[in-house]
Amino acid sequence: MRAGGQPGPVLARDEIRDAFLRETRICILTTLDATRRPVPVPVWYEWDGQKARVFTSAGSPKVKNLRRDPRATLLVTNNVSEPEYWVRIEADVAFLNSGGADLAARLADRYWDMNNEGHRKTVETWGGANANLQVLEFTPKRIRSYS
Repeated sequence: MRAGGQPGPVLARDEIRDAFLRETRICILTTLDATRRPVPVPVWYEWDGQKARVFTSAGSPKVKNLRRDPRATLLVTNNVSEPEYWVRIEADVAFLNSGGADLAARLADRYWDMNNEGHRKTVETWGGANANLQVLEFTPKRIRSYS
């Protein structure tokens, strides 16, 4: 069975999980604020089979929270029309100071209609000199999935 419960070749559990994570889905990134209260936010992400990457502004609350406590949880779920499936990744973060604009452009191609002029202009600003984008790279400590 393929990711999302679709018919296809039989895959090993990790292959199903990785195929599911490589699809275009929204991820809920949860960090802890200064009072240790969970702060979940929806984000675009990229999964390479070993690590997840997210881009954000270097001054965002996500970055502030993760600098204080580098532990995070990422949750990716099925779409409403799909069979129930989710993947939860408990991870530590590394802050990459380069590659933010490139990651943002790759993800915009996946998540947005780039024929839309407004989307193209937004991506151009992300690549600008004042964009100050940072890549958050999440290395899993534990991965759990349900199907």
